[in-house]
Amino acid sequence: MGGAFGRRLSKCGRIRGMKSLFDDADRASLLQRLNALQADSPRQWGKMNPAQMVTHCARALETGAGERPMKQKLIGKILMPFFRKSILGEKPFSRNGPTDPSFIVSDEREFSTERQKLVDLIGRFVARGPAAAATQTHAFFGTMTGEEWGETMYKHIDHHLRQFGV
Repeated sequence: MGGAFGRRLSKCGRIRGMKSLFDDADRASLLQRLNALQADSPRQWGKMNPAQMVTHCARALETGAGERPMKQKLIGKILMPFFRKSILGEKPFSRNGPTDPSFIVSDEREFSTERQKLVDLIGRFVARGPAAAATQTHAFFGTMTGEEWGETMYKHIDHHLRQFGV
């Protein structure tokens, strides 16, 4: 729902400005863009090809879906109190930012298979819901609310779709 300054009401009635995987319209739009991505889509920055990128996004989302349990890294414990609002806020992720080594994909992957895995994983993440996501620990951000998980995972996938111009 539209509101002042482009903000919308979340499912719980809270005014928000960020898009989320838990919002049906936001998720449908993101999935449509993911479907438009092709195996040969040219990257605008970075090193990954489209197949590696969707695998990377899936690995990150597996944490929020409870399929890849993680503990918060020391660097995250030290830095997050200072940067939490800016990193988890509306500002887009910067290009070529740091990546958890376990999320780096350098081997070749089959694009359509990996894209479908990400689509299926988005479905499982959403089906589990925000309350289940809130029980997971992000490797850098640490403890997050379910709403923050939905927003951050949307923001992460959106960032990488923009990397390939979709």
